[in-house]
Amino acid sequence: MTKPPPPSAPDEEFIKRVLPWMVAVAFFMQSLDTTILNTAVPAIAEAMDVTPLNMKSVLASYTLSLAVFIPISGWMADRFGTRRVFGSAIALFSLGSLLCGISTNITMLVACRVVQGIGGAMMVPVGRMTLVRAFPKSELIRAMSFVSIPSLIGPMLGPVVGGLIVHYLHWSIVFFVNLPVGLLGLYLVRRYLPDYREEDTHPLDVVGLILFGTGVALLSYVLEVFGEHSLNDLEMLALLGLAALLLTGYGIRATQTAYPLLMLSLFKLRTFRAAVVGSFVGRLGLGGIPFLFPLLYQIGLGFSPVQSGMLIAPQAMAAIGLKIVVPRILARFGYRTVLIANTFVVGCMIMLFATVGVDTPVWRIVLQAFVLGFFTSMQYTSMNTLVYADVTGNQTSSASTIASTGQQMSISFGVASASLIASMFVPERLHSDPAAMVHGVHEAFIVLGLITIASSLVFMELRKTDGGAVSSHAGRRRP
Repeated sequence: MTKPPPPSAPDEEFIKRVLPWMVAVAFFMQSLDTTILNTAVPAIAEAMDVTPLNMKSVLASYTLSLAVFIPISGWMADRFGTRRVFGSAIALFSLGSLLCGISTNITMLVACRVVQGIGGAMMVPVGRMTLVRAFPKSELIRAMSFVSIPSLIGPMLGPVVGGLIVHYLHWSIVFFVNLPVGLLGLYLVRRYLPDYREEDTHPLDVVGLILFGTGVALLSYVLEVFGEHSLNDLEMLALLGLAALLLTGYGIRATQTAYPLLMLSLFKLRTFRAAVVGSFVGRLGLGGIPFLFPLLYQIGLGFSPVQSGMLIAPQAMAAIGLKIVVPRILARFGYRTVLIANTFVVGCMIMLFATVGVDTPVWRIVLQAFVLGFFTSMQYTSMNTLVYADVTGNQTSSASTIASTGQQMSISFGVASASLIASMFVPERLHSDPAAMVHGVHEAFIVLGLITIASSLVFMELRKTDGGAVSSHAGRRRP
């Protein structure tokens, strides 16, 4: 009589049923945390005696720490196994959440957000990597779309829950919401997550990590302080030059070492190059939107935190609905057509929010948020899955690491850019003036929308048949 497989080695069908739910827990935690915090930005700024625009350091420090530490996530998973790394990441993220909730000043809050970011750096990319290894390419879009549906509940609940917490309770509670979710995630990972690992792993490129991490950190810092007059022009130019030198040094090292931190040779693949570069430029525009919405709604238009959350929620609701039809749309039109057209529409929708003012009816704001969520969801799913179209099995870890690093860098830079553009049009003495805030946010929407539209040029290098193994799009392939 054949014995059933042990719990530590579940069969393939069991993995396909359970794995998406486990990865979704991690995605849910991260998305819920970010959206709750965005809604609470004005309240936390008031409690810590800083201006709302200065709260960008709390948001940017988290995404920046993701960008700095994500590069080692692939190596960690290959070396220590997906189960141990994924579980440790959830535990560290939960600990960071607890520490954020008990922070007493903005410096402490920023430091604790970095702790959260280190956990998040391992959590999402390792989860995505596990999915890619468990599912064949022909099933990857459906698997990732399914994972994204539970994770999009976070953006839908986050603004509303955050608004209720800020209005009726204390802002610190927004960080405690993730703790029970983290405990559930730890239980599922320990019991059910498959433990993928490589038998032979190469040494970690420590020098590369220092060069890349320091360069990215300096670049983000300059973007953050630009316009605040805390550094003079010469000092900022020196830091920019040093950041460029460090990143150039990493690029040279990556071509000369056998096992680089980031496998830049993957950029020779057209589909991978278009997905990563297009995602980076596009998210520069999209990354700043969650930071701008609460400023527009709460400070500019005078809505309460609860009302602000309700205005943001339709964006996530539309994204959830679209996930069901994404595979069919990509199968019908292919990656090239979808990404070029969809990117242009997303950019136009962002710029349309520059027309929202005190006289704009609520129904129109809700409709615009719904439409933006619809097309943003299509954008993210398309770019995230195109990354793996031509990647082989042993390149999966490196591909996931590079893609996740680029995404988080662009989100961090997007928040800094959005705040920078808004602050250029809103002097610090007018940060609490509704009319001035509306004007500054409107200018930021226009610039970020143009950046998003410009990213559509990247996808023009794709061919109609590119990504067919993932999307099942035939593309009228010629003999």
